[in-house]
Amino acid sequence: MQRSDAAPASSIRIYFRLLSYVRPYVGLFAVSILGYVIFASSQPMLAGVLKYFVDGLTHPDAALITGVPLLDGMELMHGVPLMIVLIAAWQGLGGYLGNYFLARVSLGLVQDLRQALFDSLLRLPNSYFDQHSSGHLISRITFNVTMVTGAATDAIKIVIREGLTVVFLFAYLLWMNWRLTLVMVAILPLISLMVRNASGKFRKQSRKIQVAMGDVTHVASETIHGYRVVRSFGGEHYERERFRAASEDNTRKQLKMVKTSAVYTPTLQLVTYSAMAVVLFLVLRLRGEASVGDLVAYITAAGLLPKPIRQLSEVSSTIQRGVAGAESIFEQLDDKPEVDHGRIERERVSGRIEVRDLSFRYPGSDREVLDNVSFTVEPGQMVALVGRSGSGKSTLANLIPRFYHHDRGQILIDGVDVEDYTLKNLRRHIALVTQQVTLFNDTVANNIAYGDLAGLPRAAVEAAAEAGYAKEFIDRLPQGFDTLIGENGVTLSGGQRQRLAIARALLKDAPILILDEATSALDTESERHIQAALHRVMQARTTLVIAHRLSTIEQADVIMVMDHGRIVERGSHAELLAAGGHYARLHAMQFREEPAVAAAR
Repeated sequence: MQRSDAAPASSIRIYFRLLSYVRPYVGLFAVSILGYVIFASSQPMLAGVLKYFVDGLTHPDAALITGVPLLDGMELMHGVPLMIVLIAAWQGLGGYLGNYFLARVSLGLVQDLRQALFDSLLRLPNSYFDQHSSGHLISRITFNVTMVTGAATDAIKIVIREGLTVVFLFAYLLWMNWRLTLVMVAILPLISLMVRNASGKFRKQSRKIQVAMGDVTHVASETIHGYRVVRSFGGEHYERERFRAASEDNTRKQLKMVKTSAVYTPTLQLVTYSAMAVVLFLVLRLRGEASVGDLVAYITAAGLLPKPIRQLSEVSSTIQRGVAGAESIFEQLDDKPEVDHGRIERERVSGRIEVRDLSFRYPGSDREVLDNVSFTVEPGQMVALVGRSGSGKSTLANLIPRFYHHDRGQILIDGVDVEDYTLKNLRRHIALVTQQVTLFNDTVANNIAYGDLAGLPRAAVEAAAEAGYAKEFIDRLPQGFDTLIGENGVTLSGGQRQRLAIARALLKDAPILILDEATSALDTESERHIQAALHRVMQARTTLVIAHRLSTIEQADVIMVMDHGRIVERGSHAELLAAGGHYARLHAMQFREEPAVAAAR
């Protein structure tokens, strides 16, 4: 989601919003500014020292310091070296205070921003993740925040330090000779115009770089997560070319920005030095009664101006990169979190589910995934949903815990619309196990006792693992329940990962259990044991089972057959077989396929 190019004022608004994160560190920020004031004030002092030095060379008989506190009347032979040492110490103090305390502010700012960005990911609705690839979201937290770091550290440091240096030098020049200084001031409108024009280009190019970097991260992330598929299907060449294309595109955009900066900086330097040339011409032509020391001090101070002006001009690209990164970050932070207008919270529900005239289509789609679905599940019942892929079974399972928001129809739990429960309370009553198991790079025990379950007694964790038929393989692991299982349980088989997910759901002990193809990755023996375990735990809870294997739901109280978003049949296993409809055809087809598969093995 990229916004259209904004006006320059928008850049200022975004940057000031970025700087609003400095509020908690305002004391440290004030100390850093004081440090840069000290640093900047030392610049004209160096020019002043040269005045005394040159006057001492041209008029040795009058070589005394005048008008300098503590050193008034001191001989130049001793005073000038002492002034240089004192100025260096003064400048060093300012540099330390400015750099160190601003670094503390900047790093705190970036940490707060990164944390806010990550926290927002935990609050955003499912639809947001459907519309944004994980690679781009990760790039936003890493690369975009890095760009913001540059704007919040180096950029602020340069703007304050070099900006104050320019102010002090201009003040000194005006005090020395205001007429000559006005010649230099005349070029400021031209510099301002150049900076404004370059800033727009830098921001546009930064946005493109940001998207290109997201593409690089996206391709890398997909390849890393799908490395088994890549290798087994010989996709190395395809992925190599895909990554090279994304990386080269990013490189081209980076070089384009470097080219803009490489042209802009020398041009600005030419304008600045041209003004300096005019000033030098006027100094030589109109020196008047000024002493040699005065002229040298003036020229030295004027000569110190181009460097901070150049650095201020170069910082524009850093700031615009930061603004582009901040714009993307603030878009995410400003995105609406999951809708939660619910006010009702209950300690425990009985588990009665009633679906009334429910229809649903995904955002941006005109196809009805669910079409006028109605059914009731009584507490303690096991209801199974079967049907071809795309018939709406999983969508229905995702609507009950409000992973998506439905506009038409109702879903009620114990007579209360799911919209009226607070999200946290609603999901506390539901345990969900899906075909796509998610595990974390942690111990087996911590993967079972995850989130709200953390802190439960080890005995309860082991009991849940045993009920999910996971304890028998956990006991064979090197450290048992304390074994690290790697990213997404990479060291475990598919069936073992699914049994851990089932154990996690059983440990939650929620009154409603939703199993979305939860036993699809299990071997026949494991499935038989889990069916026995589930049969025990289903006695006290409402269970909604979405199954591809019809053998796993023969004992269901009610089986509902879905087709194109509608419930076309419902009844028990025996009743549906006798009816000879959709279910009977699915059953016959599946049991013809299974012996063929077994024979092929």
